[in-house]
Amino acid sequence: MTELTRLPILVAGTGPAGLIAALALADQQVPVVLVGPRAAGRDDRRTTALMGPSLMLLERLGLASPLAAKAAPLETMRIIDATSRLVRAPTVTFRASEIGEEYFGLNIPNAHLNAVLEDAVSARSLIDRRETLVSEWMPGVDHISARLDDESFVNASLAVAADGRNSPAREAAGIRTWRRDLPQTAIVLNFAHSRAHGGISTEFHTETGPFTQVPLPGNRSSLVWVVRPETADELLHLDDDTLSMRIEKRMDSMLGRVSVEPGRQAYPLASVLPHRYAAKRIMLVGEAGHVFAPIGAQGLNLGIRDIEAMVDVVGRYASDPGCDAALAAYDRRRRPDVTARSGTVALLNRSLLSDLLPWQLARSAGLGVVDAIAPLRAFLMREGMRPGTGLTGFLRRSPEQVRR
Repeated sequence: MTELTRLPILVAGTGPAGLIAALALADQQVPVVLVGPRAAGRDDRRTTALMGPSLMLLERLGLASPLAAKAAPLETMRIIDATSRLVRAPTVTFRASEIGEEYFGLNIPNAHLNAVLEDAVSARSLIDRRETLVSEWMPGVDHISARLDDESFVNASLAVAADGRNSPAREAAGIRTWRRDLPQTAIVLNFAHSRAHGGISTEFHTETGPFTQVPLPGNRSSLVWVVRPETADELLHLDDDTLSMRIEKRMDSMLGRVSVEPGRQAYPLASVLPHRYAAKRIMLVGEAGHVFAPIGAQGLNLGIRDIEAMVDVVGRYASDPGCDAALAAYDRRRRPDVTARSGTVALLNRSLLSDLLPWQLARSAGLGVVDAIAPLRAFLMREGMRPGTGLTGFLRRSPEQVRR
């Protein structure tokens, strides 16, 4: 960046998206006011699968080594049709080696991810950390003001809303959303198993949604099990031994004996998309800008692409990153990617929930084609990691790869 903004940028929200946004801006010598309580600690049992491009950003921020210390590489990703319907799709296996990568990404416990990000924020002199909340947003013509819960004020050239799916900043910007509460709840937990996972993540597709096992270091994995709300309530109240047996049965004992660890959690699912991604000196990142079912490890990876676009736009409009032209540029950058990803996830999720034969046929045929055609599989793997790289990777293939 060629010049500093005349006012700091306010980042609201201290989940991973907010912390990474603040660090990425500070890395470009932009002063930041970061507002929000300390990120969740050991009580957060979730994990986050960060793909290669996301890890590249974190590496530039000097965070790759500390994050990798408690992470597991995702070398293979597999989709198994575990429904009992008339038409079932073939198993599809995606191997990172097919596209010349050692692994697709790393699965990182959220508690560790948050701790590493918090430590990095504390070490950045350009980040003014306020452990409170915004009580009132006051967008203006040439700046935006925020009253905090401690009665202090922050004036900023731009606000980055990383304050979650019910974002107060988004509401202050007057940005309407399309929202649909889904008939699904995600059960999240970690478990140990007697057989090695081999760096393989398996997404079992069931009639209620995905049942996704993701590797952790050692003979451990994380689980996101999407079920109906009434089933989620039942699972939450099972004793550990019974729940362990249910998980082992659901996986056909693929990883041997299962033993769940303490700390299971439940999250009702919804689909939320905004009509715009920026307005009134506020840009939306992370779940403030997109929420959908946990299929295909899109969540935070999509949020990090928001952050990369935001930092680029701030650099291009350094004299006033909250001006109308900057907001319009950010909206143009994010709309196609978010629309495509959310639409794909919504269609796949709908195909799992529907008993209609046409949906079953379409899903089976689609996955069958992916399984049978290696170049298409490679295209999808690259596109899944970073949009726009699938065709480039196909054109760069060697003659030996083409013959295979």
